[in-house]
Amino acid sequence: MIEHILHTPSNTPVVRLKMEGLEHIQVLAKLEYMNPTGSVKDRAASFLIEKLLRQREINQDTVLIESTSGNFGIALSAYCRYYGLKFHCVIDSNISSENEMLIRMMDPTVHKVTERDATGGYLLNRIKKVCELKESIPNSYWVNQYQNPYNAEAYYQTLGNEICDTVDSVDYVFLGVSSGGTITGVSQKVKERFPNAKIVAVDIVGSVIFGGQPRKRFIPGIGSSMIPNILSSAKIDEVVMIDEWTTIAMCHELYLKHSLFAGGSSGSVYAAIKQYFTDNKSIRSANAVFILADRGERYMNTIYNHNWVRNFEENHLEQEIKA
Repeated sequence: MIEHILHTPSNTPVVRLKMEGLEHIQVLAKLEYMNPTGSVKDRAASFLIEKLLRQREINQDTVLIESTSGNFGIALSAYCRYYGLKFHCVIDSNISSENEMLIRMMDPTVHKVTERDATGGYLLNRIKKVCELKESIPNSYWVNQYQNPYNAEAYYQTLGNEICDTVDSVDYVFLGVSSGGTITGVSQKVKERFPNAKIVAVDIVGSVIFGGQPRKRFIPGIGSSMIPNILSSAKIDEVVMIDEWTTIAMCHELYLKHSLFAGGSSGSVYAAIKQYFTDNKSIRSANAVFILADRGERYMNTIYNHNWVRNFEENHLEQEIKA
């Protein structure tokens, strides 16, 4: 018996996947989409707010501000409402309609950026809007998931610990990268407990995080138009790049072959696991952990919508021809 659903961002299940051609690899999926508001971001939102209030860095009159592509905005909206805090949420036109609806239902003040920045994305203009709000709103606090050390600490203390406590020996952890807090905190904890484990970062083509060329991207939740400062503390061994078309195909495969209905970043990381161990055939056995960061329902109008996928395929082929 618990007092409130938001008290339970922890102890998400781990499922072993039987993957054709990778029978020698134990692939373990941690279902972070089973957190209270439906994503891994519950961990950071609850941890941050509780710590800030406990340390009196904010009070009940403080206005929180954050830029988000969706999941963190949903989580912060829910936890701010629970704690009675005002919240200004900066989103952009790339947000899924489902995520935008869930954020607005929690009644924060929403600012929607509709103009793309020089990289072809929206992030830099979202950050610009956050800075304007910070200047104009007294007693405001910018959560700043790209830089705030509490973001990484949340995953170090929670998700990182759970992974280490669940798996007898962690050989590989594959994590999608966007704002950088998850991989930073988890990598620190895993390396502390299993020094020989390899942390494999997964990024999307069109993201600049690991030196790629910026390009217009359509799937939120993975990749970025800037390099998050928080990544300077991450312990990353290797990087795998996945394109958005492969991401879509692998989301469908996760659902059809494993009955796991997950969001875009999950498809990217699942694809990276297949690619990595196919390319490294000398690895005879290993425990490989990855997370399913959010729910597939939030992509019903995009990744799981046949018309959207058909239009995306046409645009994807057109871009490939031009390249």
